[in-house]
Amino acid sequence: MAAEVTKVGKRGTVVIPAALRRRLGIEEGAPVLIEEREEGVLIRPAAVLPVEVYTPERRAEFLLSTAVDAADYARAVEEVRKMGLAPSAVPHRKPPKG
Repeated sequence: MAAEVTKVGKRGTVVIPAALRRRLGIEEGAPVLIEEREEGVLIRPAAVLPVEVYTPERRAEFLLSTAVDAADYARAVEEVRKMGLAPSAVPHRKPPKG
């Protein structure tokens, strides 16, 4: 890994040399993570994952569908009712009887 010199521009911009950007897969507008380290600053590619915001109905579906037994399902039903939803109106899978 060879070191390259670059300059800090106006507003703190730093130009990452093109060959290095290509090797690291950093394209214009790509997110990078900047960390302060004892020996200086580390700049590396960052992964940004979308966050899904669940509706109350979707959360209720998760609660009801992931119940493992009758007692757990009864607790889930209570939680769904506390959310102001009717468990029978939420599409879900009931736990196996046994």
